[in-house]
Amino acid sequence: MSILTILQTLAPIDAKNIRRDNLLRWIIVAPVAMALAIRWLISLLLGRLEEILRIDLMEHYDPFSSFMLILLVPYLAGMVIGFLLLDQRDDGTLIALQVTPLSLNGYLIYRLTIPMLVSIVMTLVASSLSGVVNIGIVQLLITAVCAAPLAPIFALLLASLAQNKVQGLVITKVSGIMLIPPIIAYFVDAPWQILFGIFPTFWPAMALWNAQAGNAGLWFYGGIGLVFELFILALLTRRFNHIMQR
Repeated sequence: MSILTILQTLAPIDAKNIRRDNLLRWIIVAPVAMALAIRWLISLLLGRLEEILRIDLMEHYDPFSSFMLILLVPYLAGMVIGFLLLDQRDDGTLIALQVTPLSLNGYLIYRLTIPMLVSIVMTLVASSLSGVVNIGIVQLLITAVCAAPLAPIFALLLASLAQNKVQGLVITKVSGIMLIPPIIAYFVDAPWQILFGIFPTFWPAMALWNAQAGNAGLWFYGGIGLVFELFILALLTRRFNHIMQR
């Protein structure tokens, strides 16, 4: 089946499933809501707290808030696809695919490519709305591309480990721990930062912060991060295929 045929067949079904699910609808609008909150609400609150406490709360506001935004978009996109995979696995849709012209591998290519593309577009939109990323469009695009594979990584983690939506919610909360290592690395000296590279979230974060600092490290962290994330994605795809064939 051609890519266009797959899109025409599956995209309307996905749109219908998302419209029916309140959780999935909320996830779709969350990046824009967070971007607007970062731009106006959170910065205003921190500014008032600075006046009251007389301490500098805004020193690291731009790098940390932009970091959360860059990773939030693929994280939420991954949640949407992960829950769709859970529903379709429970409904037997994925098993039924094996007797249709669309193979499981073809389905996964569609299912995992779309969130990456959506993640890139939404990252550009949300970053522009937030007003805190403060890098050029090319640098932002490189960072967004580096972060995009996190979406299918989160999706496959969810679909491979969870047995139902309740377990899926628990796993999404636990997977949020992966946001912590890059924050720790931010305060660690450069030679030791690389130790946090075992976490896929480290690479897009470092690419972003190097771009904001005007360093050439954007290409180093962005390039290595993209290769590393695609390697993890290949392993998770293989595991998911193994689960479906049992």
